[in-house]
Formats: sequence, C-alpha cells, structure tokens
Amino acid sequence: MGNRRTAGHLAALFTIIIWGTTFISTKVLLTDFKPVEILFFRFVMGFAALFLVCPHRMKGVGRRQELTFVLAGLSGICLYYLLENIALTYTMASNVGVIISVAPFFTAILSRLFLKSEGTLKANFFIGFVVAMAGVALISFNGSRMELNPAGDLLAVLAAFVWACYSILTRKISSFGYQVILTTRRTFFYGILFMVPALFLFNFEMGLERFANMTHLLNILYLGLGASALCFVTWNLAVKVLGAVKTSVYIYMVPVITVVTSVLILKEPVTWVSIMGTVLAVAGLFLSEYSGKGSGNSE
Repeated sequence: MGNRRTAGHLAALFTIIIWGTTFISTKVLLTDFKPVEILFFRFVMGFAALFLVCPHRMKGVGRRQELTFVLAGLSGICLYYLLENIALTYTMASNVGVIISVAPFFTAILSRLFLKSEGTLKANFFIGFVVAMAGVALISFNGSRMELNPAGDLLAVLAAFVWACYSILTRKISSFGYQVILTTRRTFFYGILFMVPALFLFNFEMGLERFANMTHLLNILYLGLGASALCFVTWNLAVKVLGAVKTSVYIYMVPVITVVTSVLILKEPVTWVSIMGTVLAVAGLFLSEYSGKGSGNSE
C-alpha cells in the first residue's frame, strides 16, 4: 500500500514537472500556430500514440460509463484548454496563473458532493490552500500589479472549475476497472470530437508543412507525446491511486516549475519575490498533503 501511494505521488510530481515546462514549447509554436491548432495537433498525436501503445478495444462499456467518458473528454480535454487559451486573450497571464491554481479547492468541494470515497477534508487542506495561493500570487505578480479583467478572469475561473470536474470524472472512471491507457485514450477521443466545432470558429488551418521546421516538429512532439499522451496517463494513474483531491494539490507546483524552467532555460533573472513565492507554494503543497487520511483516501 505504501509503495503504491509513493508511486502515485511520483506520478503526480512527474506530470506537473512536464506540464510546468510546456509553456516554452507553446510559446515557440505560437509564432506560427494558433492556440486551437496547437491544441488539436497535440491531442490527435497523443491519441495516436496511445492507440499504438495499446490498440486493444474496451469491452463491456455501459451507457453511464460511456457518458462519463464523454463528459471527461468535454471538460478536461476540450473546454479546459479552450477556456484557458481564450482567457489569455482577455486578461493577463499572471491573472490566469493564479486563478487556475484555485482548481484544487473546487476539486475538494466537488469531491465532498459527489465522491464519498475521498473522505473528509481537514483544516490542513484549507491552510495549505491559502499558503499555496499566496505563493502562486507572489510568483505570478512578481513586480507587477494585479489588473482585473472581468471577462478573461471569469473564463479562467470557469477553466479551473472545469478541470475540477475532470478530476472528479477521472476518479469515477478509475473505479470502472479498465487500464489507464485505454480510459485516457477514450477520453482523448471525445475531447477531440468536441474540439472539431471550435476549429471552424477559430479559423483552424491544417498547414502540415509547418512541421518541416524541426523546431516546430520537436516542440509539438513534446506536447503531443510527453505532455498529452504520457502525462495524462500518469496524472490519471495518480488520481486512481491517491484520489482526486490529493492529486489536484500538485497543481500548486506548476508556477514553481515554470519559474525554475524560466531561470534554467530562458535565463530569466531570479528575484526574492519569486523565491518567497516558490517556498510558500511548496509549503502549501506539503500542508495540504499532510495527514492524508482527512484529505482524501484512495480506497
């Protein structure tokens, strides 16, 4: 049991490390790709990779189970990323970074309403949430002031809520007893399906010749194979082992990974504000995870 939970924590941490670095690849691709094009290509590639790794069909899926997969694809693959990307066009990236980090709180509330197996929430979860949010805010608004942009900020709140819904649905899917690769692949399928109407709305262009540029190709491979195919499997595995709430608090680490990556790869300067924010975000994570019996059981 102990080894299994350790594996769950490692899977969550690995996922967040990769997700925290994806902004670099996305930033590179945005020079020649629209956000919706990056989103579509990465998940189609992710779906294809999962199919090649495990081409087996899922058998005996009931209607209610199928509906759960449909909703998971709609929320975690389609709506979350579209809302986040659209929010970035209306408000500051720092605002979105802070607001998205509220997702663990929404996950905790939804888990109390829909998941009896998650257990009760103790004070340490909420204390950790406050400490982590303070750290995320310091990192995001490092040297700049907060500017409210109602439309974009509201879209970011919706994105955080949608991710919480995805976490709850993933926890439900984990109880079906299927292989994680198969369930992730099925979720990708529905997410891509719901994404199709958005392609017309945002003037999607296939333009595959753009991948003749090796930089573009390597970055989309990183997003498609690493951040999508591999990381959604490891994240869903972590949710299966740890539960939705305990896994979701690793989201607090995304800004920390982003800061570290910015320093190491982009050679951006380190400030005392970002260091303090990093310390608080990590402290909030540990506080939320401490004494896990009350924060969400996996069994």
